Amino acid sequence: MQRCKTAFFLASMLFLISSTAAQDATPTVHIIGQMKDVMRKGELQGKIYLDTIPDKAHLYGIGPVAYLRGEILIVDGKSYKSVATSDSMMTVEETYDMAAPFFGYTHISRWTEHTLPDSVQTIRQLEIYLDKLTANMPRPFFFRLRGFVEHAVIHVVNLPEGSKVRSPEEAHRGQVNYTLRNERCEIIGFFSTEHKAIFTHHDTWLHMHLITADRKQMGHLDEVRFQGVTKLYLPEE
Repeated sequence: MQRCKTAFFLASMLFLISSTAAQDATPTVHIIGQMKDVMRKGELQGKIYLDTIPDKAHLYGIGPVAYLRGEILIVDGKSYKSVATSDSMMTVEETYDMAAPFFGYTHISRWTEHTLPDSVQTIRQLEIYLDKLTANMPRPFFFRLRGFVEHAVIHVVNLPEGSKVRSPEEAHRGQVNYTLRNERCEIIGFFSTEHKAIFTHHDTWLHMHLITADRKQMGHLDEVRFQGVTKLYLPEE
């Protein structure tokens, strides 16, 4: 009897240890497809259908819609698709019913909050700051930003139907740029020094999508100037 109790106790302890380890593990970043295969080889078809991601709790992700017909952003399990409807208008809907030719996602349930210094106002300054702040963190990683933007430019890819792509210039045909001013926003971003042309453009370590607080505008972030207090959230180690 005593032997059975001991065995049960040891099994329980092992379960608790393994559960704690799983909860404390560094979030895994999944990268499906490659940006360069879309831009250089014209592989526009979907390589991941979003609704097939099995666990959507605390899910975060970014990427373009298949055939470059819109943008995708997942924020804490809620999935958004933006589509350009004119030079000044877009539609944003909440849906998992879409595919992406390349996509990055992760699951993060706990974040560490930081306040972005006033000296960080642009994408390049953010890139430098994140590199220093996370020098000892596992990479790549996803992050969040919340606050007001004084000015931002986002784009929604809008490739004409039937187009063939063999260069970045061709991939961005039909792209629509939108300017935001004095908007409360949330930004989901990806940082890596090893994913240029795979999941970031060749000249940056960042890939970010922005969505406004009213969920009416969302797209790939090209320019930004932060305004007032901006909160930065990094995965809890």
